[in-house]
Parts: sequence; C-alpha cells; structure tokens
Amino acid sequence: MRKLTHAEISAQRTTLEGIPVRPRFSISVIVDNVRSLYNVGSIFRTSDGALVEKLYLTGFTPHPPRKEIDKTALGATKTVPWEYHKDPLDVIAMMKKRKTKICVLELTNRSEPYYALQRSDFPLCVVVGNEITGISKEIIDQADIAIEIPMFGNKQSLNVAVAYGIVVFDFLRILNPPR
Repeated sequence: MRKLTHAEISAQRTTLEGIPVRPRFSISVIVDNVRSLYNVGSIFRTSDGALVEKLYLTGFTPHPPRKEIDKTALGATKTVPWEYHKDPLDVIAMMKKRKTKICVLELTNRSEPYYALQRSDFPLCVVVGNEITGISKEIIDQADIAIEIPMFGNKQSLNVAVAYGIVVFDFLRILNPPR
C-alpha cells in the first residue's frame, strides 16, 4: 500500500467542465437557519463529494459569495447547484410537487436511525437545521420521515456539518453508486 499522489487523485476526479453534465444523485438538501459560515462551507464541500442534486439555503443561513464559506467549501460553491430561499416551506412545497420525500435530520418521537432508510425513500430531500435549536416545528410538520444518528455518550447530537456528512454518504450506500 502507498499513498496516492495528488496527480493520481486528480486524474480520478470529475473536471470542472464535466460537473454540469455529470448525473447527480436523487438527494436534495435544505439547510435552514444554520448560522455558521464555516458549517455552510463544509456542507457545500460534502455535497460536492456526494454529488447531490441541489442545496437550498433558507432562513438566515448565509450564502455565497462569502470568504468564510469559501474557506471551508474549497471551490464547491462553483460545483454544487444551489439557491437561496427565505422560506423553507416554499422549497418543501416544491419538493412535494415533485414527489420527493422530506426527511428531517432531527430527534423526534418518530425518528428512526439514519441507516433504516430504504431505496424506496428516494428521491429524498434532507433538511438540516440550526446548530442550537434544530429544525422548526413547521418544517417537522411537513416531513415524511425523521432520522437521527444514535448517540452513545453524554452529548445528544453532533455538529450539523458532521451529521450531514454521515447521513448523506449513507444515502449513497443505499443508492449504491458504481465505483
């Protein structure tokens, strides 16, 4: 075993020119009221790696262009389709018209472990929320599915960008992309 060189890694990646024509996975994301620009940048970068369909930044979530977002996104703001909407419920209504299931990443009385999702749950729009208060009741009321990441220590949750990374890559496992 040896570590790959930067050139070897780059040769395996989609070029910037190839990104717009590359088929994306049937995963959309609503980022609602996330306050940290660095979390938003991290979510962009993870979304690029997972080739999600689109990011919807809503509420008071900051959006590009912002140098703090770019610092952690490392260029992903140019490779991930995104839109800003003030009201997340507008995006949810649009998703429901497209027959996309709404999935909140939140602790609720009906949350299932994130790994319980099935292929039949896609296309899927996952909602991540505020670092302190989580996802609003209004959004939860519109959700078809609630998922959680089981926690075994003292803390009840993970950083929003970390939690998003865990679930979105598990979604890819479910969708079984070719390697």
